[in-house]
Amino acid sequence: MDIRIATKQDCDSIKKIYSSAFPKDESEIVTKLAIALLSENTTPSTIPLIAEANGSVVGHITFSPVGIKSDESCQAYILAPLAVQPNYQKRRIGSKLIEYGMQQLLTIGGNIVFVYGDPKYYGRFGFNAETARNYTAPYKLQYPFGWQAIVLNEYILEKVPVAINCVASLCDPKLW
Repeated sequence: MDIRIATKQDCDSIKKIYSSAFPKDESEIVTKLAIALLSENTTPSTIPLIAEANGSVVGHITFSPVGIKSDESCQAYILAPLAVQPNYQKRRIGSKLIEYGMQQLLTIGGNIVFVYGDPKYYGRFGFNAETARNYTAPYKLQYPFGWQAIVLNEYILEKVPVAINCVASLCDPKLW
């Protein structure tokens, strides 16, 4: 398996991953997000990654910058979305995409990464709700227990609640 930066030429493969990995009602919005993030012009840049196996794209993940209103020097990101083709699941492809992306963020000096997802799955990588406790997501969360974070480099966590803001593609309340 190889991991590389995703490009606009990977759009069709990325669409296939999300449409097969998620139920129909959810796959449409998540697919739209994954494709929109490929074109998102941000500073710092989003980090879209794909996993290839046997000559096919089998997994995708994106790390997008987020702003912390009280600390503009903090390099924060959010991991969203993530999917692996069903016939390639249970082979650690999602795990390898997360680990590779986190290593890239460490290399560029990333401080904190947020995720909104299953605590059992993301907890394996060190994400937890306590770290995210004082960082308010941009929209009301349908499942507040899924809001988690991990500190990558030395970073002093906020002691009072502060809001974060996301790239335009993530500014849709239906995603939260």
